[in-house]
Amino acid sequence: MCGLLGILTALGDASRFADPVAAALPCMRHRGPDDSGTWHDDDVVFGFNRLSIIDLEHSHQPLQWGPAGQPDRYALTFNGEIYNYVELREELQAQGYEFATGGDSETIVVGYHHWGADVVNHLRGMFAFAVWDTVDRKVFLARDPFGIKPMFYATTDAGTVFGSEKKCILAMADAIGLDKSLDDRAIVHYTDLQYVPEPETLHRGIRRLESGCHATLTPGGEVNAVRYFTPDFTPVPVPAGGEDALFHRIADAMEDSVAKHMRADVTVGSFLSGGIDSTAIAALAKRHNPDLVTFTTGFEREGYSEVDVAAESAEAIGVEHVVKVVSPEEFAAAVPKIIWYLDDPVADPALVPLYFVAAAARERVKVVLSGEGADELFGGYTIYKEPLSLAPFDKVPSPLKKVLHKFGELLPEGQRGKSLLLRGTTPMEQRYYGNARSFNYEQLERVLRIARPEWDHSDVTAPIYAASRDFDPVARMQHLDLFTWMRGDILVKADKITMANSLELRVPFLDKVVFDVARTIPYDLKISHGTTKYALRRAMELIVPPHVINRKKLGFPVPIRHWLAGPELYDWARKIIEDSQTDAIFNRAEVLAMLDEHRVSMTSGHGPDHSRRLWTVIAFMIWHGIFVEDRIHPEIDERDYPVSL
Repeated sequence: MCGLLGILTALGDASRFADPVAAALPCMRHRGPDDSGTWHDDDVVFGFNRLSIIDLEHSHQPLQWGPAGQPDRYALTFNGEIYNYVELREELQAQGYEFATGGDSETIVVGYHHWGADVVNHLRGMFAFAVWDTVDRKVFLARDPFGIKPMFYATTDAGTVFGSEKKCILAMADAIGLDKSLDDRAIVHYTDLQYVPEPETLHRGIRRLESGCHATLTPGGEVNAVRYFTPDFTPVPVPAGGEDALFHRIADAMEDSVAKHMRADVTVGSFLSGGIDSTAIAALAKRHNPDLVTFTTGFEREGYSEVDVAAESAEAIGVEHVVKVVSPEEFAAAVPKIIWYLDDPVADPALVPLYFVAAAARERVKVVLSGEGADELFGGYTIYKEPLSLAPFDKVPSPLKKVLHKFGELLPEGQRGKSLLLRGTTPMEQRYYGNARSFNYEQLERVLRIARPEWDHSDVTAPIYAASRDFDPVARMQHLDLFTWMRGDILVKADKITMANSLELRVPFLDKVVFDVARTIPYDLKISHGTTKYALRRAMELIVPPHVINRKKLGFPVPIRHWLAGPELYDWARKIIEDSQTDAIFNRAEVLAMLDEHRVSMTSGHGPDHSRRLWTVIAFMIWHGIFVEDRIHPEIDERDYPVSL
């Protein structure tokens, strides 16, 4: 796990950018505090910070390799882990290739020489990498199928800069002539969705290579991404009485994935909450590391902690367990620092407990496993049950649906059945855009001052829905979440917040072999028997303790609805809103009124809960104070040295 930064120059003047690349690398020292280096030729500069996990004494980057007769033809910078590198090495050695290291990085560059762009389909892991071919004079960029590892880029007259963190590209803005203006469309999408959807960032001049894509760059050329992976959910009917065979396939795939994800030359631990996902991962990991240590976090407020359940699970599977309880004071103090690490805001307060549990884990281990991706692959979100409750509306003719919808709109707020009627008469493409909705359109109009020509969530979701029109309703929701909520929220916080602590996080559910099984699960074995992830629960019955197998998902819940209304965070939030210089973006008076209304609601027990809406605005205001106003200066770990952004 590491951080890469590079530039392919347009004019063959790479030596001019060697110093700016070296100067920007410390912005992401947290991604790789073990080693750092740069390399350049006439066209390219590569920079790298390394967190050593495999082949600790070798595999330094930027890494050079060449076949017989063409020494050092290629240069590589690579962030991630290739879990099948042992098997790939053996396959390539059988073709006559020689290796100089024992790590996974070299398998990428050798594989690229052998298979070309198709190398991405041979890799089983998480990755974002750049390969420079000194003969063909082109850079090959690639990102893993699910988007676990990030890749930002910016193209100017100077060339194309690419890297693991946006702040490093911002640090090179003057050197490359980068447009640092904000993207109004991205701001609208962020406020609507609580994250910035790929390929956007909040800076107009910086984009992201999307998950499951690669691109070939030439000097002076554009970044034209090619999608090589599209998740395809194609259920396979299970014959009567044949469910057990499917459950065994799931269990076998998970066993194999965790075994591969345990490959490391350092100690591997595991996050552990109170749900089936992380408990299954930890139980399987224990088979490969008898001394496994697990980590969890919580708050001293009833209903917002899974510490007790996680401790019970740790005892049941026989692992040492570490707990970090986060106070409101620690929470508030950490937020600006966390947003600095994020690059762009993500309005998910679960980032904060994740930051603290990652810090606790880093004191004991260098790698942790976690359960991200299980809900999207196996049908774990409660909202996935909605097609069942709305199924009767499928038989209603379209003209009558329109009449019923208008009638529903006339019903008073709070009227029993109003929500069901409105949602049942609204097409899925309009009613569901992932696990992210906070503002309704009326609230958004009041709070946002940016003109929204035609911008809303459908900009993001329409092409995704178009690609899944033949899937069943639950598969369509899963497919959408893989492209939106998972890669916009779940995986951003998983990467950025663990890397902030120089900790590598691995996600065994987001594995090609696991997905190949999960994609075939029929609708009635995902949402069944009154629960979600039914097939996964059945598959894990012999692995996960009984008290967890049917437990409702909580994750790392955060009591911000109470804290924003009380002495813990109300004054803190009010000061952030009052001090922010975002009047051109947000209506300050409306946001303050929303904060006060939330306080009254929580005190009286009646009224709206604005906590997620408030958090969306507050997170942006802190981000703006750091990256635009240069007014907020987080206390960053001494390993990182922020430069002017």
